[in-house]
Parts: sequence; structure tokens; C-alpha cells
Amino acid sequence: MTEAAVTPDPEVVRALRALSNPVRLQLLTWLREPERHFPVEQAIADPAEVGVCVSHIQAKAGLAQSTVSAYLAELQRAGLVRATRVGKWTHYKRDEQRIAELVAVLGKTL
Repeated sequence: MTEAAVTPDPEVVRALRALSNPVRLQLLTWLREPERHFPVEQAIADPAEVGVCVSHIQAKAGLAQSTVSAYLAELQRAGLVRATRVGKWTHYKRDEQRIAELVAVLGKTL
């Protein structure tokens, strides 16, 4: 089998597809430094440990809650963020290990 015939890893393809949307990419960028981009004083959980509440992400993005939730769900399916429930609220945090693995794979294959 030639190199050109090798099928890309479906997990990498899923992650790249999630990152191809500029809003999803922006959300992931904001979540890299939650204390800088979101109101820490209004948080009900530690943004660095638990993540950022969807309502805060939605307010910053200026989009409908359902749209933001759909974008975050896509990032979660790609393994780029993790969701944690705190009461009735869902918080999202980057999965730094998965992101590092993706970067390493891309560095070896591109």
C-alpha cells in the first residue's frame, strides 16, 4: 500500500472538522485562558478546574444558547473539550491532553 492510499485517522478528521468552523475555533481559544475571557467573579465553579458555564460562553459569543451548545457538543465529540455538570449548569473545559496529542499527530503527518 502506498502512502497516498493510507486512510487518515477518523479521530483526527473529526477534530479537524470541528476546528474548521471559525466560531468553534474561537470558543476553544477563549477556553484556553478562561480567567482572561470570562467573568470569574460570576462563576459558580472554578473555571480553571471545572470549566466555563455555557451561559457565560453564550453571552460572550453573542449567539443563541442552542447554537453555542451545538458548537460545544461538536467540540466535545471531537474530544477537544470536556463537559461537567454543576447543578443544572454545564461547564466546558479544554482537554489539553487530547489537544496535545492532536498537535503531535499533525506534526508527524503533515
